Amino acid sequence: MDLRALFEPRTMAVVGVSSTNYQHPANVIFAKNNHRYPVKVFAVNPRGGAINGREIYPRVSDIPEKIDLAVIAVKADAVPDVLSDCAASGVRSAAVISGGFREVGRQDLQDRIMAISKEASLPFIGPNCLGIYVPSRVDTFFLPSERMVKPRSGNVTFVSQSGGILVDVMIKFAEEGVGLAKAVSIGNKAVLGEADMLSYLVDDPATKVMAFYIEGFGRNEGRDFVRAARQCSKPVVVLKSGKSPGGSRAVSSHTASMAGDYASLSAALAQHGVVEAATELELISFCEALSAYPEPVGGKVGIVTVSGGHGAMAMDACARYGITVPPLSEQAQEEIRSRLGRSVAGIASLGNPIDLTGSAVDDDFVACADTLFSMDGIDCVVALLLPYIPGITSDLGSKLSNVTSRHGKPMVAYVPHVEKYDMLIEGFELNGVPVSPSIEGSIEMVRALGRKRPC
Repeated sequence: MDLRALFEPRTMAVVGVSSTNYQHPANVIFAKNNHRYPVKVFAVNPRGGAINGREIYPRVSDIPEKIDLAVIAVKADAVPDVLSDCAASGVRSAAVISGGFREVGRQDLQDRIMAISKEASLPFIGPNCLGIYVPSRVDTFFLPSERMVKPRSGNVTFVSQSGGILVDVMIKFAEEGVGLAKAVSIGNKAVLGEADMLSYLVDDPATKVMAFYIEGFGRNEGRDFVRAARQCSKPVVVLKSGKSPGGSRAVSSHTASMAGDYASLSAALAQHGVVEAATELELISFCEALSAYPEPVGGKVGIVTVSGGHGAMAMDACARYGITVPPLSEQAQEEIRSRLGRSVAGIASLGNPIDLTGSAVDDDFVACADTLFSMDGIDCVVALLLPYIPGITSDLGSKLSNVTSRHGKPMVAYVPHVEKYDMLIEGFELNGVPVSPSIEGSIEMVRALGRKRPC
């Protein structure tokens, strides 16, 4: 299914724009796209009129240009007529923002718009959704621009049944430096669901990682999604809700989804190489790691730190997730020791985890990482940094990034996320090295890299 008109529209009709109520969702959508995005926008309302000197057309069919994307934000009962007019006018795609369909017991109304879509081959997102956000191209969210927190442009696309979860994840992406390619709110997914999104995004050059928040599947939807994920060459991350009886009831009342047998779904996801996140924070960690290193990574890890306690906690996390931390041979330890500074060489513990102690300086970290990356038995290095150690500078992030780039092996870092350490963190992130604000999170990132296997 060709969804380029949905994600790359040149013309857009916003249906429901009011000439008197400037806080109406349709007005918010019209204004932000009219002023901020390279899409030609037309306002539509049966009453006609004007808004800011622009004509409001009574119907989409009255617009003198062909429309790539119609954004429909009217009362639910009016949606079938609007969608029929869009179909008759040759509109190529739509986002039905309106709620009041299956999620409130109006299956009949949802069936009507599904039938219109099928007959006219008019794909639409929704209903009961926010629609789509593509950085620098289009934004159908009815949230004022000044209230939205937008991540930097990047390579992760996030598809969510819940608009609220979608916006929260975007905020966390921005906080953690995860770049966004697209954000898609699919709501009731009457026509376009997760499998459709996956099938389109697998060929999308802007998307390197696909993440999904899933509440439930209709008949055969789960099977279709897992099969599509199995054939996908890109990492796929899933966060599933409705795992408990109470969560299942909440899912049903939200988007009228059937939560289904979670245990079976979870097993199928793991079997077919899909990375399942247990929590929202895990989802963020997985996306950040996989956006940096989308290719499969082996599971043997070298850990370097300046704190024995941090090393021990990382080892416990590795044990929980089945990640191997191989002990280093005497020869390997002596090679590392020979490259350390004089004040550190005699007191460092080099068995893996490597504890360089609080006397370490930047050069000790660089030498240690360089040696670890040179070893055939190490696939990935985890650097647990305590920026308050006197010998560590804000340049360490970029220095270690150069090491990992030179060897072509992945590194994951832990740095406490506070403002005074921003330069150190940016040294990693600007060079494509993921940084977690917690020890556990850094090991979760390694776990995500190890669980992605070729399909």
